[in-house]
Amino acid sequence: MKRSSGAPVRAYVPFATGGLQSLLQYRSMFVITGVTAAAGAAVTVFLWRAVYADAPASGGPGGFTLTGITTYLLVAQVLQVLHTNRVDDEVAAEVYRGDVAVMLVRPVSYPLVRFFACLPVVGANAVLVGVPVLVLFAFLVPLTVPRPGDIALFAVSTVLSVLIAFCVNLLTGMTGFVTTNTWGVRMVKQSVVAFFAGQLVPIALMPGPLATLAHALPFRGMVDGPLTLLLGRYDGAAGALTVLAQQAGWVVGLGAASAVLWRAALGRLEVLGG
Repeated sequence: MKRSSGAPVRAYVPFATGGLQSLLQYRSMFVITGVTAAAGAAVTVFLWRAVYADAPASGGPGGFTLTGITTYLLVAQVLQVLHTNRVDDEVAAEVYRGDVAVMLVRPVSYPLVRFFACLPVVGANAVLVGVPVLVLFAFLVPLTVPRPGDIALFAVSTVLSVLIAFCVNLLTGMTGFVTTNTWGVRMVKQSVVAFFAGQLVPIALMPGPLATLAHALPFRGMVDGPLTLLLGRYDGAAGALTVLAQQAGWVVGLGAASAVLWRAALGRLEVLGG
């Protein structure tokens, strides 16, 4: 049985189209996601604003000013929305139902199928949830205005962060090949990622050993890395390139791990299914 991972890009366009059509059937989901994101951002932002209320203009703990910590935590919530691409849920569901076996007879790569299918989710979350939440809070609280160069670096870093999130979620979903239920795995993943990515607590505020561990894990590239660039908290061009290089390295590493796990899963499916 032949499987091709080198199918042309146009072979994957229908999967992106199908993902978009599926989204349009559940438009109310964006309202729920938006309300949830806004509520989560409000709790986090106003809690930390109370902590930094008396911070000096030169910067409080971690070197953050009041507007700086506000911007960091608000954009961190928006990035988390972009990372919620449903890949882990959908992969796990397809494994349970056995639908994933259908991919064995298609001349396409299953990881790439899932990637193209999640693109409409990421785009819709950005436009319909992320932007409105940012605009709403821009009217409620003062935010830091980044430099144009930092915005450009943040844009590149955000793309890399989305790729890292995709790989992490894909690997999480594929644990369904060896477990009977991925619910617990997904819950643990969400908690670990939220903490070590810097979404709940900026890594600059973590104790030394925890901060060192956070810097060594891929999750920093999902939130703290992009925000380091957006807020200009890096040491010149070399510092910015280091952040981007670390993110790119994790994209390649996690992508390779996904490919290896998928090949192992194919062997397991063949053994079980004949």
